[in-house]
Amino acid sequence: MKLNKLIVILLAANGVLAQHKTTAKIETVKENGLHKIVLPPEIRSFSKEELGDFRIVDAKGTEIPYYILQGNTEGYTRSFSECKILSETRIPKSKTTLIFENPKATIHQIALSITNSDLTKTYSISGSDDQKEWFGLINNSLLKDLENSQDTHVLKLINIPLSSYRYLKIDFNDKKILPINVLKIGFVSTDTNSAIVDEITPNKIKIQQIPSEKKTRISINFRPAQIVNQLRFAIKSPNLFQRQAKIYIYKQKQTNRKSAPFPEELFTFELNSNAKTIVTIPQLFEKEWFIEIENQDNPPLTIEKIQLFQNQIAVVADLKANEKYSVTTQNPKLQSPIYDLENFKNSLDHNLPAAKIYDIKHLNSHKTSLDNPSIWQKPWFMWLCISLGGLTILYFTSRLVKDMKNNTPN
Repeated sequence: MKLNKLIVILLAANGVLAQHKTTAKIETVKENGLHKIVLPPEIRSFSKEELGDFRIVDAKGTEIPYYILQGNTEGYTRSFSECKILSETRIPKSKTTLIFENPKATIHQIALSITNSDLTKTYSISGSDDQKEWFGLINNSLLKDLENSQDTHVLKLINIPLSSYRYLKIDFNDKKILPINVLKIGFVSTDTNSAIVDEITPNKIKIQQIPSEKKTRISINFRPAQIVNQLRFAIKSPNLFQRQAKIYIYKQKQTNRKSAPFPEELFTFELNSNAKTIVTIPQLFEKEWFIEIENQDNPPLTIEKIQLFQNQIAVVADLKANEKYSVTTQNPKLQSPIYDLENFKNSLDHNLPAAKIYDIKHLNSHKTSLDNPSIWQKPWFMWLCISLGGLTILYFTSRLVKDMKNNTPN
């Protein structure tokens, strides 16, 4: 019986040790407050794709709320530039007049920062070069939807005819409706921003020419899986090219009661010598995938290098100075957390001090289990347990037979 118990314990230990978990530490911060924590690719690789199992805990194991910082992906950002308000005149039950200076050579749009209100206001806009003689630009237009559910003020954009007046004047009609509180006047600039990316290195990249199909196949292998958002190709020759390319992943398909891998097409893109050979793709989170380039009757591309990148992601958490914090992830049972801090992310300043993640450790990680299996995962150990179990059964069976013979009357 003791041997049986030993086998049960060993098998149970095998199950426990096979559980996956990843931990890391956050460097100690010097001041209390919100901090931006960039997640290294290694942390993201061992987490769920949406980071539902990512947690921050303090030295006592208490969970620390965070929110995922958006805006690191390729897109557009808007910046507000304030204009100098020269005067504000309010005549009760009549009108409110604001005069401000135009710092630009030409202007076609102004932005008003207004305290939340449920009112609809009538306004007129005029322009002047000397603040004495004013010329009309907009007359009796309506300003509405002055409420922002995420903040205490709202930003309203007003289009005006393109003009170069040095001074602009807004008159709000207050005869029948109470005044509104205009906090700032300015203009909004829209800038294109590129994604902040981190380069990731696959375990293996294999470039293979398939003359019979007039294709070039590039196989990508990661251990473990990595998120990929961008590809960059360094192509040496020919000087002029335009090739269609497709990305495939392997799926399992049941055929004749057997499971066999088959390629499934995900994305299509073009490699063109007239454009940058930087390709942004929908997010891919796989261990193995491949690219096929259609060469048709052209010679294959001479590809010197392929680089893979993922969009950088950060979280924002309220940390205390000189406190110890750690992160945990790779727990399949956890779902995305719901924190109050998420409700304030649009009103918080994201120009925050940084806190770095370090000392990443994987307990029986994918890499360990595949490349350096522990004693519990090796086939010979499983067969040893089975053999010991079989010997135990034979032992007790023989004892039982012997006892039955001894108890049989002559």
